[in-house]
This record gives sequence, structure tokens and C-alpha cells, in this order.
Amino acid sequence: MIDEHGYRPNVGIILCNRDCQVFWARRCGRDGWQFPQGGIKSRETAEQALYRELYEEVGLETHHVEVLGRTRDWLHYDIPSEFRRRNPNSPFRGQKQLWFLLRLVGSDRDVRLDCCDKPEFDSWRWIEYWGPLQQIIAFKRDVYRMALTELEPLLGRS
Repeated sequence: MIDEHGYRPNVGIILCNRDCQVFWARRCGRDGWQFPQGGIKSRETAEQALYRELYEEVGLETHHVEVLGRTRDWLHYDIPSEFRRRNPNSPFRGQKQLWFLLRLVGSDRDVRLDCCDKPEFDSWRWIEYWGPLQQIIAFKRDVYRMALTELEPLLGRS
């Protein structure tokens, strides 16, 4: 599903622990690390996509997390042509995302990266809240900065 501007609707998930560290996961068979994210299917709400993606990619269910909030508006990024699938007729240009901030209320043992037929991630760790800005691929950096900045006040740390 691509909108009239060429963006695919997507949810981004910033999962934090009780120490306000964030869940950071490595893409299967790649060197890239990122937050969990995924497309919103037709006739699916952003909240439904959030919980579906959270389970498929991280193995967590609704009772394992507390939703602290989400971004007010869509955040957009363009995918550089060298990273796009080769289809010259496609209007696709990038992602538009609603970002959710969650707190893990379960335990680290509840995380499972093998809950779907084709896992997205093969490794994960907790890192400092702002750490992803130094590690994420450049074309996603501004969206990560906007999401982290908007959602940080919801962490409730002093």
C-alpha cells in the first residue's frame, strides 16, 4: 500500500526497558542495526500493525509492554535509489511512519526473534537512548532524531 505521494505507511517501535535503554536489533544476515518497524496493511490500524510487528519481529505480546505514547504526525524518509527494489514503474519513494514508544514490563527472556517464518533480526541488545543516532543508516537518521526527540519526555525519567 503506497500513498499518493509515494510513501508506504509504516509503524516504528522504540522499545525501552526500566533503565530507559532502547531495544536495538541487527537485521538478519546484515551488519545494519535498527529499531523494529513494519508496514501497515490495508484495513489495519496503526495500533494493530504495532502489535503485529512487535510479535512478528520481537516475540512480544500486548501484556509484555506498556504503550507510553506515539508521534503526533507521520514522519517521512526517502529511500535512496540504490536501496530501492528495481521497478521503474513503481511510485514508491520511501516510508511514512508513526512511531510508538513502549516500555517492556515483561522480562528480557520474553524477547524472541523467531516468531515468524522469516525472522527480521538475528541479534539484539539494550543501548543508551540516543545511541541509535550514531549507528543508524544515514537516510533514516533525521526520522530517528525526530521520533526520539518527540517521545523522550514520555519516558518519565528525572
